[in-house]
Order: sequence, then structure tokens, then C-alpha cells
Amino acid sequence: MVHAKTWILKKHFEGSPTNSNFELKTVELPPLKNGEVLLEALFLTVDPYMRIAATKLKEGDVMMGQQVARVVESQNSAFPTGTIVLAHSGWTMHSISDGKALEKLPTGWPDTLPLSLALGTVGMPGLTAYFGLLEICGVKGGETVMVNAAAGAVGSVVGQIAKLKGCKVVGAAGSDEKVAYLKKIGFDVAFNYKKVESLEETLKKASPDGYDCYFDNVGGVFSNTVICQMKKFGRIAICGAISTYNRTGELPPGPPPENMIYQQLRMEGFIVTTWQGEVREKALKDLLKWVLEGKIQYHEHITEGFENMPAAFMGMLKGENLGKAIVKA
Repeated sequence: MVHAKTWILKKHFEGSPTNSNFELKTVELPPLKNGEVLLEALFLTVDPYMRIAATKLKEGDVMMGQQVARVVESQNSAFPTGTIVLAHSGWTMHSISDGKALEKLPTGWPDTLPLSLALGTVGMPGLTAYFGLLEICGVKGGETVMVNAAAGAVGSVVGQIAKLKGCKVVGAAGSDEKVAYLKKIGFDVAFNYKKVESLEETLKKASPDGYDCYFDNVGGVFSNTVICQMKKFGRIAICGAISTYNRTGELPPGPPPENMIYQQLRMEGFIVTTWQGEVREKALKDLLKWVLEGKIQYHEHITEGFENMPAAFMGMLKGENLGKAIVKA
């Protein structure tokens, strides 16, 4: 009989999450039925969206999320013991699956590449960057792209894909270490938004002619400032709004309507799961190819130990991670 360690949402978040919001439980799993597999987590992801998605959970539910797992027992011929899979099992060390929602690693995944990258650059965050930039923003060579939270799992890939497509890229991040990393991976301009005297002046200096595309991970007052500097017919991809997720009061006001109207801007929110089937497979293939060719670099912020899932999640929301926040089970 397998006993699965599982993190549950003990109490809904009010403001910033704390340890008291989570509880580590042990659940006894039943024997496998025909067609089922037993999974053991190897790497788990913590992502900003979980802060919002958790509002849809009931207290006592398992925290949601994806993991890279190994099949340790199988009654399903499609997933023999030892198979590495991606599973939406949540914050749990062991889980049972009927195999229908499991996903194998992309074809051509080399042994030299960390498995955890399937939760980052060659996974959901990479796909988010890919489709947000290429489909929602529709960037073209020669354009200027602005991205915030630029040293995070999504933002760092946005900037590098934009450079591959021949764009000028400006990135904002929250520490000097992150700014140095952005310059290392090819951003044309990078700045620490916590240290600038004027965000408006910094943006103007970085691109006096304004911005064609804004990939927004932050929202709030920061976004209002960027939107005032968009070029005519500029495109804004709303990926996230991490600056507002832990709010307890009113939201800040939105962008000035006159800018949206007279600059004829297009703003669109999106969710990465919109793109499925062949287009998603092609995107993963492209991302894997670019990583293997060294055209996209990656950085992982790895926390050791399943018992540290809440700490990794809370640290990620505070911006403690450089690159993708991962928990190694």
C-alpha cells in the first residue's frame, strides 16, 4: 500500500500566502486497477497562476499544478514502469492516473537536458511566451518589445524569442542580479524597476519612439505607464498581473482611455491552453530546437525537498527566483 504525501489548501489566501494556508497530509492510495499507473513525482512546478486559481479550490483540496513524474507501477501498456511523464497531479508525491491526461516528453528529448525543463522553457511557461508573443502580439522583425518580470520563467523566454525574430527588446526586473542576467541572454536594454527614479523616463530613454508590443506579466500602475508609451497600432498581450494577486483593497485604475483610443491599441488576455494539437506540438518542437542550438538559454531556481513546496511558492510570488521556480522532490 502506497502512502502519498500531499499538500492541501488548508485555508483560502487573504493577501500574501503564509505557511498557515497549507497543510501536509498523508493519503493512502488504493491498489491499481486495470489501465492505471502509479506515479512518483520527480520535479514539481510553482507558478503565479496558482495564486489566483486557488480561489476556485475548496479548503481541503490538493493544491493544483503540474509535475514531471516517473511511472513506478503500471497496469497500462502505453506507460510501462520507468516511463517519464508530465502529469497534472498537483502538489503530491504519489498519484494514480488512468493515463488519459498524461503526456510524454517531446520527441527528441536528449539525456543531457534536465527533465525539469519540461515544466519551464520547453513546457507551459515557454509555450506561454511563444504564443503570447507570436500569436497575440504578432511581432515582426524590427519592432520594439517591452516585457516585465523579464527574468522570470515566461519573460526570459519572451525576450529571447523576440531577439530571434529580429526585435529590439527592453526588459524590467526586480534586482541587479536579474538585470545582469537579462543582458547576458541578449536583452538590448534591461533595468531594475525598484531602483529607477522615474519609470516613465526610463522607458522613454530605452525606446524614445515607443513600443510596438508589450508583453505584460505584472499589471497595475507599471502597465499604465507602459501603455502611455505604446506606438500607434501597438499590441498588448496580457499574460498575468502578479503585482495585484495578493491585493486586499481596490485594484489600481486601468490605463488612460485616450491612449487606448487615439493610439488605436489592441489589448488581449490569453490562456496558453487555447493552443492544442499540432500547433502546440510545433511550438514545443521549436522551443526544444532553440534550446539545443543555444539560441534560448535557461535558468532554473531549484528548491530541494517536497516539504518545501509552500516556501518555494511564496518565494516565487515575492520574486526570489531567477528563471523558473522548480521543486526537486
